[in-house]
Amino acid sequence: MLLFMEGVVIKSEFTSHCFSLTLAKYETSQKPIKGLVTSEKGELKPVAAAKVEQITAQLQTSSAGTKPFDSVERIKDGFIHFKREKYEKNPALYGELAKGQSPKFMVFACSDSRVCPSHVLDFQPGEAFMVRNVANLVPPYDQIKYAGVGAAVEYAVLHLKVSEIVVIGHSCCGGIKGLMSFNFEKPNSTDFIEDWVKLGLPAKAKVTSENGSVPFEVQCTYCEKEAVNVSLGNLLTYPFVRDGLVKKTLSLKGGYYDFVKGSFELWGLEFGLSPPLSVKDVATILHWKLY
Repeated sequence: MLLFMEGVVIKSEFTSHCFSLTLAKYETSQKPIKGLVTSEKGELKPVAAAKVEQITAQLQTSSAGTKPFDSVERIKDGFIHFKREKYEKNPALYGELAKGQSPKFMVFACSDSRVCPSHVLDFQPGEAFMVRNVANLVPPYDQIKYAGVGAAVEYAVLHLKVSEIVVIGHSCCGGIKGLMSFNFEKPNSTDFIEDWVKLGLPAKAKVTSENGSVPFEVQCTYCEKEAVNVSLGNLLTYPFVRDGLVKKTLSLKGGYYDFVKGSFELWGLEFGLSPPLSVKDVATILHWKLY
């Protein structure tokens, strides 16, 4: 205990000594500067005083104009703008929507805040039934594990009678980057993300086997598009989706939005197989055609 206390005292004295030396050096270095800014009486010179007033005014203006983010105000202002500029200017549209919905599109898109399909594709209210999740993935048919997505697909196809299902990928996707980065042979480091993005493993395998020599960022771009194809293939495992394709009341399309370049790609699935169709057949019927 004595040694510990001595150590503290010695350290304290050393720190104090260093501080005194530093302060002395600072005061010495400031003497020429003080001569430029203040007079012999210690008063600010006119030029310096004016500059101080200018800086003070700028700081006060900056502080007054900076308000902390208020989520309630943001939501309130957003709704007021929507109601004034859209709702009240389109009474016929919203009157029809009050009676029900009959969208033509079902859209799978990423949860990424930069890629809202309503903005990117200018969808109007009632035009698209949407599901958004990490990496815009569609899982295969599973009544227990993926009941949430299954319910959305079933409702869209059998009850809303959509005629198009579009899966849209996008540039700089964090979910796909995770898919390409995670080591799935090790225990999960996340509670949900790794198990979810595993749905895209066939896309990762295809990209790494065919383009393993290109930079990682380029591989991610390829995987962003290939994962869309995997999701389209998974849609074929839903019986009511297959029925719609066979009857030609439904079509599947893949899309890719590049918000860096400001471009959008769209491709379709050519489907020409008669029922019955088994899950094993899915890999043999994917023929992609770029629009």
